[in-house]
Amino acid sequence: MLRLHGFPASNYYNMVKLALLLKGLPFEEVPLYGCRNPKTLAMSPRGKVPVLETEQGFLSETDAILDYLEESCEVYPLLPGEPFARATTRALAKEIELYIELPARYCYAEVFFGGRPTPEALKAKAKRDLEKGFEALRARGRFSPYVAGEYLTVADIYFLYSVDLAQVVGERLFDVDYLEALPGATALLKRLGSMAEVRRVAADREVDVPAFRERLRAATQQR
Repeated sequence: MLRLHGFPASNYYNMVKLALLLKGLPFEEVPLYGCRNPKTLAMSPRGKVPVLETEQGFLSETDAILDYLEESCEVYPLLPGEPFARATTRALAKEIELYIELPARYCYAEVFFGGRPTPEALKAKAKRDLEKGFEALRARGRFSPYVAGEYLTVADIYFLYSVDLAQVVGERLFDVDYLEALPGATALLKRLGSMAEVRRVAADREVDVPAFRERLRAATQQR
């Protein structure tokens, strides 16, 4: 059986978890928190989550794990069959990660976990990058009804666990509603949120967030 190592407060962990649920693959969840002890580094070279344990060994990096699941399980395909369409869908997912999720992440500690204020230079960079990222999503996303078109794909998984967090960062730090000019995005978030698999992931995340905040607070105090 596959074993998913990580914790439900992590949006990247939840991307893999949702793919497993959609494909109906049996898996066990194993608590693992990002750290650099020898045991963790043996599974993940940077000590980060998620990690998928397979019969052949451990896989790290979310996009690689999602590719593995797609190539090893034909049930509920998350990429189109035609090569060009597969490539453009992967590009959409990568653009959401690089130009929306990562810039927003600069500000997560302040916005979601009561951490220190984000340095002004970093905050300004996050704002610039998020504006460009949402412009790219507006230009490239189809939202008919899913990000890449008619069917749910990996682009929707990245969208679901990136755009909502970036939207909160925009509202709280920059007084910006990034979804205002993307009505299709707002409708898609509601559509995805109604899915049973997504609701399960969200419920598990809700339970785990307080413990994650406590771990983060303890780690900050030790510095």
